Amino acid sequence: MELTPRLHTIAQQVPQGAVLADVGTDHALLPVWLLLEGRIPSAIASDLREGPLSRARETVEQHGVAERVSLRLCDGLSGIQAGEADVVSIAGMGGETIAAILEQAPWTRENTLLLLQPMTSFPDLRQWLQGNGYTVEQETICQEGSRMYTILTVRGGQDSPMTPAELWVGRNRPQPLRREYLSMMKGKVRRALEGQRASANPDQSTMEQLEEVLGGIEDMEKELKV
Repeated sequence: MELTPRLHTIAQQVPQGAVLADVGTDHALLPVWLLLEGRIPSAIASDLREGPLSRARETVEQHGVAERVSLRLCDGLSGIQAGEADVVSIAGMGGETIAAILEQAPWTRENTLLLLQPMTSFPDLRQWLQGNGYTVEQETICQEGSRMYTILTVRGGQDSPMTPAELWVGRNRPQPLRREYLSMMKGKVRRALEGQRASANPDQSTMEQLEEVLGGIEDMEKELKV
């Protein structure tokens, strides 16, 4: 079995011997790969819909690991109890959805490693984590085709405040693809700003925030060139 670069990057963050809960598992590729590699002893694979969970069931049966994967039909973490998993992965969802899932599972702040890969609403997710007792330990950027993704490694704890730019792109830690990621995100911010300027009723407060974010990202780019 081969994983996509995005899932492989997430897999590399799972500690040896941990029990994984993969939320929104779809085909259960991540937990099955980790089981086949001998990285984890067992896993929970959950999904909101029966269709994806059926595909997950096919995957675990095809690879002979059905006895080591508990399939759960549930909304987010509602069907998973505290202490059942050491690591929780939530990937491929909007940032606001990820925050809503964690809000209903406050036990994730205790002795749980969270691997979060948002598709949208990055600043909303980082701001929610910061305000609700979580700390972002690191962020790992990966590329899949023409798209770049960031995986947040998160635990319970008090994080230091982030600047508006950091809420959009994370803290400016040097790593491969960081420059490319900043350039991509700068383009997103510019397009949002241009959209406001072209609007019949532009929101002055939003425009000022976006301009501050844009300036912050440009400062980060300069820091990386030093």
